[in-house]
Amino acid sequence: MAIRVKHKKSGYSSQTAFEYISCDEAIYSLSSELEVQQHFEDGKPTGEIIGYKGWFVQKGLDPFQVKFTEKIDLPKFMSLVQFRNLQACEVRHRVYFKSDGIKEVK
Repeated sequence: MAIRVKHKKSGYSSQTAFEYISCDEAIYSLSSELEVQQHFEDGKPTGEIIGYKGWFVQKGLDPFQVKFTEKIDLPKFMSLVQFRNLQACEVRHRVYFKSDGIKEVK
């Protein structure tokens, strides 16, 4: 992800997410399908699904991925969305996002 890390903190938090994602700007869904994230052991996938990821974009930012622990229904491509409990964490100059879900804004 091309988003630059602003502060070093540990763990996921909503505060960290909103340092990168603006509440005042629209967020659009870019994914037509969720990407499955598998658990790995010894560098090999186990087949155990531990999450799902989708791509999103906001004006002024590069596209970014958001992880969901449960499979969600993605809206159509370029739909306006809002996240439920968006959080982020900073790890080694990268930012990772997760959310409990999304809803399409009409």
